[in-house]
Amino acid sequence: MIRIKNHKQDELFDPWSSLSPKRRRLLDQSWAGLFKEHILCELPVGKLAPFFDESFGRPTKELHTVLGVLVLQQSLDLTDVETVNQLAFNIQWHYALNITEESDSAKYFSEKTLWNMRSIAVENALEVTLFEDITAKLADVFNVDTDKQRIDSVHIKSNMRRLGRIGIFSKSIHKFLVNLKRGYKEQFETVDQAIIDKYFSEKALGCFSMVKPSESTKTLASVAEDLYNLVEQFKDFKPVRAMHSYKLLERVLKEQCNLNVSDDQKRVEVKKPKEIASDSLQNPSDPDVTYSGHKGQGYQVQVMETYTDTEDQEVKSKTLNLVTQVEVEKASDSDAQALIPAIESTQKRGLGPKELEADTLYGSDDNAQAAQSMGVELVAPAKGKEKEGAVSLSEFELSDQGHVLACPEGQKPLVSKKRKTRFTQSFDCETCAKCPLINGCPVRPGKRYYYLHYDERAMRIAKRRAAEQTTEFKDRYRWRAGVEATMSELDRRTGVKRLRVRGFKAVRFSATLKAIGINLFRAAAVRKAANHVSAASSKTKSALNHAIFFVKEHFKRIFRPLKNYFELHPNGIEHKLITNI
Repeated sequence: MIRIKNHKQDELFDPWSSLSPKRRRLLDQSWAGLFKEHILCELPVGKLAPFFDESFGRPTKELHTVLGVLVLQQSLDLTDVETVNQLAFNIQWHYALNITEESDSAKYFSEKTLWNMRSIAVENALEVTLFEDITAKLADVFNVDTDKQRIDSVHIKSNMRRLGRIGIFSKSIHKFLVNLKRGYKEQFETVDQAIIDKYFSEKALGCFSMVKPSESTKTLASVAEDLYNLVEQFKDFKPVRAMHSYKLLERVLKEQCNLNVSDDQKRVEVKKPKEIASDSLQNPSDPDVTYSGHKGQGYQVQVMETYTDTEDQEVKSKTLNLVTQVEVEKASDSDAQALIPAIESTQKRGLGPKELEADTLYGSDDNAQAAQSMGVELVAPAKGKEKEGAVSLSEFELSDQGHVLACPEGQKPLVSKKRKTRFTQSFDCETCAKCPLINGCPVRPGKRYYYLHYDERAMRIAKRRAAEQTTEFKDRYRWRAGVEATMSELDRRTGVKRLRVRGFKAVRFSATLKAIGINLFRAAAVRKAANHVSAASSKTKSALNHAIFFVKEHFKRIFRPLKNYFELHPNGIEHKLITNI
């Protein structure tokens, strides 16, 4: 049975009246007060309700509480045991989730219930709806300006051990043998006893972690041969071929080895490290993990946030830097492919930027052109490097139409032509032949002139590189570095760089909810700062009124005796002056 409480309905009596004023104020100013006031009612319980029957079975936990607990667990980086205890005893959680009763059904989750609810949310990608709904609500409440945003990625790791190539082979074989014995014992007994002795028990498997460097090549060839023999032994037995662990063996064999067939004999040859793709299997415990040559094994998260380009600390404290987009990707994916989907996602939700700052990996010409067509200005250094010691096209003075106005030495072209997307600039032969830069210059001699050839893409990149040297660009681009602080905050406050889960779906769920947590904590800090300024202003006004009252009373005490004295002389001029006072 489905249990949903209407948290928008007001209570006849305040259920939190037992709290002292100071403690109540602390709760209201914390993330708990913000969650209760603005977020709790926005939780998409309608997405979770269809997985339960309205009239059959035991009543569910209150669904707002369920989704709220899942968000808070990831935001505060808690284990399941810690989450159960926080829900049972922490008054901040009770206030945030508006739990006003003392029953076990309201304040107690078993670890099994928590696990089941999280599994439903993970398998059905409810984190996407949670993030979009909560982000939209915070953007509306805090009137967030989304015109200026910045994007970057952070490398994260799931709960898995880093394995070398020998470890990948041996662990894959071990996992297959364990599952084979569990599901098909008769087939397990047909496996060579030598293989079982080497790979089946955890104790025997430990010997592969002590291989000497000088023997690693020989050992790797041996385990590759054993893995190949297992694949060949069960390739015609369909039930075994359908096993997930058997498919992992096939994947490892395909990614790590070459098969040489000659005279009906197959020989396994281990590939060289450079021949192995970055999306190859890194650990059979988490098949979705890939490899980044820059940061290693794991996943990566694309994060886009708003920012304000001001040095005024008071304004910054009142402005919410909102994470508007978060997307989990494989570590082998390029950052260049993430920019346009991020812009499309935010524009679809009404949070799209007009100016987006990013680093060089996002700054390809294709991305700049695509972003421009979507009404977004990409502020990022042009991708690629120029040759050292050579004169580049960016050193030439270019017109708005793309033609050269002057070379680095100040010489103007005699003829300028454009055919379709290609430009041709013709320079005087005698002048160019005597130029001191001719050896590194892209201008080349021809029959009648010295020619410079380039296309529209090269022209656009040259203009961008020339603009990168200006003070204006450097002043704008310096705000991109602020996104690194966001990555650090994500790690420090939510532990996003080292997760407790495995698998792409679980990693995406965890990382997305942690981004919600950052938005929640930031919004609470902004609201607290705004309330503090408002209270300080009110206090200053009250002090000023008190000072005016004090001065007024002080002057009354001084002049009252004089007024009484001159009242005895009604015909005197002083009487008129004093009575006017």
